[in-house]
Amino acid sequence: MRIIPLPPDALSPELRFVHDEIAGLVSASQGQVKMLDEQGALLGPFAPMLHYPQFGVPALSFLRTLDTHATLPKTVREVAILAVGGLFGAKFELYAHEIMAEAFGLSLDVIASLAAAGLPNGLTQQEAIARDIAKCLVKGRIVPDSTYNHAVNLLGREGVAELYFLIGGYSLIAIILNGFDMPAPEKPI
Repeated sequence: MRIIPLPPDALSPELRFVHDEIAGLVSASQGQVKMLDEQGALLGPFAPMLHYPQFGVPALSFLRTLDTHATLPKTVREVAILAVGGLFGAKFELYAHEIMAEAFGLSLDVIASLAAAGLPNGLTQQEAIARDIAKCLVKGRIVPDSTYNHAVNLLGREGVAELYFLIGGYSLIAIILNGFDMPAPEKPI
């Protein structure tokens, strides 16, 4: 870990407001995931975002938009996020979204395979295309026409666009996590 989480009492009033907003949002939407340390400081990508608010706050705004305008099924979103996290090896992203994926009904086999950057069996067609597109984009490739057309048939044009932005957003998170070597909390086995 190259930076430490910032306790809320050490933040300026403006950043404290941002901290409290994030803490409220993540506790409401991801209550199963440990997002705060013992001092109440935000963990994971939120620590670097608060350390560098000129970049972090606009990034947070974009990421929040991904959630508030989400239309894709939760399992499709989690497959894409886990595929990104697995391909980047982003510890905190995998920690948080393994928990969320299980809560939304993905099997432990699927979760484990995606976390290892694998190609799991048992995905729906929508989940499989989300995984395929995430893998393609994270590897820096252009999505082939056949893949794009199949995705449009399964998810619609708006759904494919949402998927692209979701993959881009979680790639950003993975890069921030890896760049700052942010750890994940211990998860009970």
